[in-house]
Formats: sequence, structure tokens, C-alpha cells
Amino acid sequence: MVNMRTKNCEFRLRNTIAFSAFLIVLPAICPVQDADRFRLSPPALQATLVVSVDPRLGPQPPCGHETIPSYPGLDDSAIVKSWSETDFGRDWNPPACTGWAAAGFTTLVTTVARFRHVSQAKGLLRHIGAISKLAGMRYWSTTHKQWQTLIVDAYALTDLQSGQRRNDFTPEEMKEGKVLYFEQADNLSGKAIYRMRIAEASTDRLVFDVENVSTIRHLLVPVLHPGDMQSIYFLDRESESVWRFYSIVRTGRNVTRLIAGNESSAVNRSVAFYRQLVGIPTAQEPPTAR
Repeated sequence: MVNMRTKNCEFRLRNTIAFSAFLIVLPAICPVQDADRFRLSPPALQATLVVSVDPRLGPQPPCGHETIPSYPGLDDSAIVKSWSETDFGRDWNPPACTGWAAAGFTTLVTTVARFRHVSQAKGLLRHIGAISKLAGMRYWSTTHKQWQTLIVDAYALTDLQSGQRRNDFTPEEMKEGKVLYFEQADNLSGKAIYRMRIAEASTDRLVFDVENVSTIRHLLVPVLHPGDMQSIYFLDRESESVWRFYSIVRTGRNVTRLIAGNESSAVNRSVAFYRQLVGIPTAQEPPTAR
């Protein structure tokens, strides 16, 4: 009985920390009240599609090559792919355009979609920089089988120092090459600091990446060391009112086993960010994975 309780506790901890750690690094993109800026056809409001592709090809972001997975149709659901370490081996090397130097991963998820967006790139940048709007974000907990609020507080920082709050980042300061810092507190592991780098910023293309720069702990135990949680997002204009979305999110290969191995949680957290970006309420039924 004691052994069974211990295993159940480990599972709940692994699932919840994995999900919360990912969402902590997600920049606030589009608050629900701004959803009228995005026109969504009915299929886009449904659950995203989890697909299988040839694992030997590996994920390929839009960096001069055709993407893997491929972009779905404009009126189709987003495509989500959770990759396995056995697909590539322990020393998988990220695509060069990600800028990630470390090899391997524990969890790796790609989300690919097309969406309608009626404002300019500046409008997307404004959402990306609105860190404070992430507070109160909802997600589907596969452990508790219900929608829950994860992010308790979120705010931009003047620098790497914890607690040095400032107003949200503006489009004017989010120039190509700019490095920004923010801090977020979730309902499980408390506060942590993150770095956001604007890799590209033009009228037709936005690329930014995020990673933790402070250690994430649970009950004082380190579960994610600096750089263990990384995400990168590619937004490309396809036409006057259509954009393409591609994201890769990974945890490093040396993270604690308590946050490894939950595919459903990894998929749900990736979808939560996509929904927030395109203006779908993050707690709208149905969740992608139950």
C-alpha cells in the first residue's frame, strides 16, 4: 500500500510539474478579450489533431526547408506531434536555426497550424510582450481530469533581478536581437525567471525563443536547472490575413525523471499556447488529450 501511494504521488507530481514548467515559459500572446481580432472558422475551434509522421525525419521548422510536420489547411485543426527519444537516439541535434547547442531531449513537441489574423506583425508583437496577461491562464490537467488555473502571477522585469517589475514589453522595444526577461509564478513550483530573445522581427516573419534562467523547484527540490526548458516559435505571414505557426518545445535530456514521460501533458501544454495565440479560450472544450 505504501509503495502504491508513493508511485501515485510521483505520477501526479511528474504530470503537474511538467505541465506547469512549460506554461511558465510561455509568453502571453492573446488574452481572451482580444479574440475578436482573430477570425476563426469552425474547424479551428475543435480539438487539435495529433498525427504520426516518419520519426526518422525529425522535426523541421521553417528555415529554408519544407516543414515537418507539414502545415495543415487554413480551416483544419492544428497538428501536434510528440517525438520520442527512441526516434533519434539520445544525442539528437536540434535544427541549426533554433540556436540550441545542447543535444538530446526528454520531451519534445511540435505544433503546426495556419490561422487568420487581421492586424499587422506589430499587433502580434504586442501580444507576445503582454506578459501580465498570462496570469489566470487555464489548462486541462490530465491528472485531475479538469480545467485548472495554472499561472498565478506574471510580469516583465527590468533585468535579471527577481522582483524588478516593469510594464509589459512594447512592440517598439522588441527589436530583432533584443533579449528580455520576465518572471512568473505558478500554482505549484513558485517563481522563476525566464529569458525571451527576439531572433527575427519583420513585417512578414517573427521568431522568438524562451528558456528558464533560474532553477525551478518543487518543495525546495530542483526539478529544472537553467536552460532545461526551451521553446521557439516561428510566425510567418502567408497572405494579408493568414499566418503560419510552428513551435518546438523541449526539456533537456538530463531533467529529473519526475517530469519525464507524460505525452498527454506535453501535448496539452503545447496546445494551450497555440489556443492563446489564435484567440481560442484556453479552457474551451474539448481538450486535446484527456
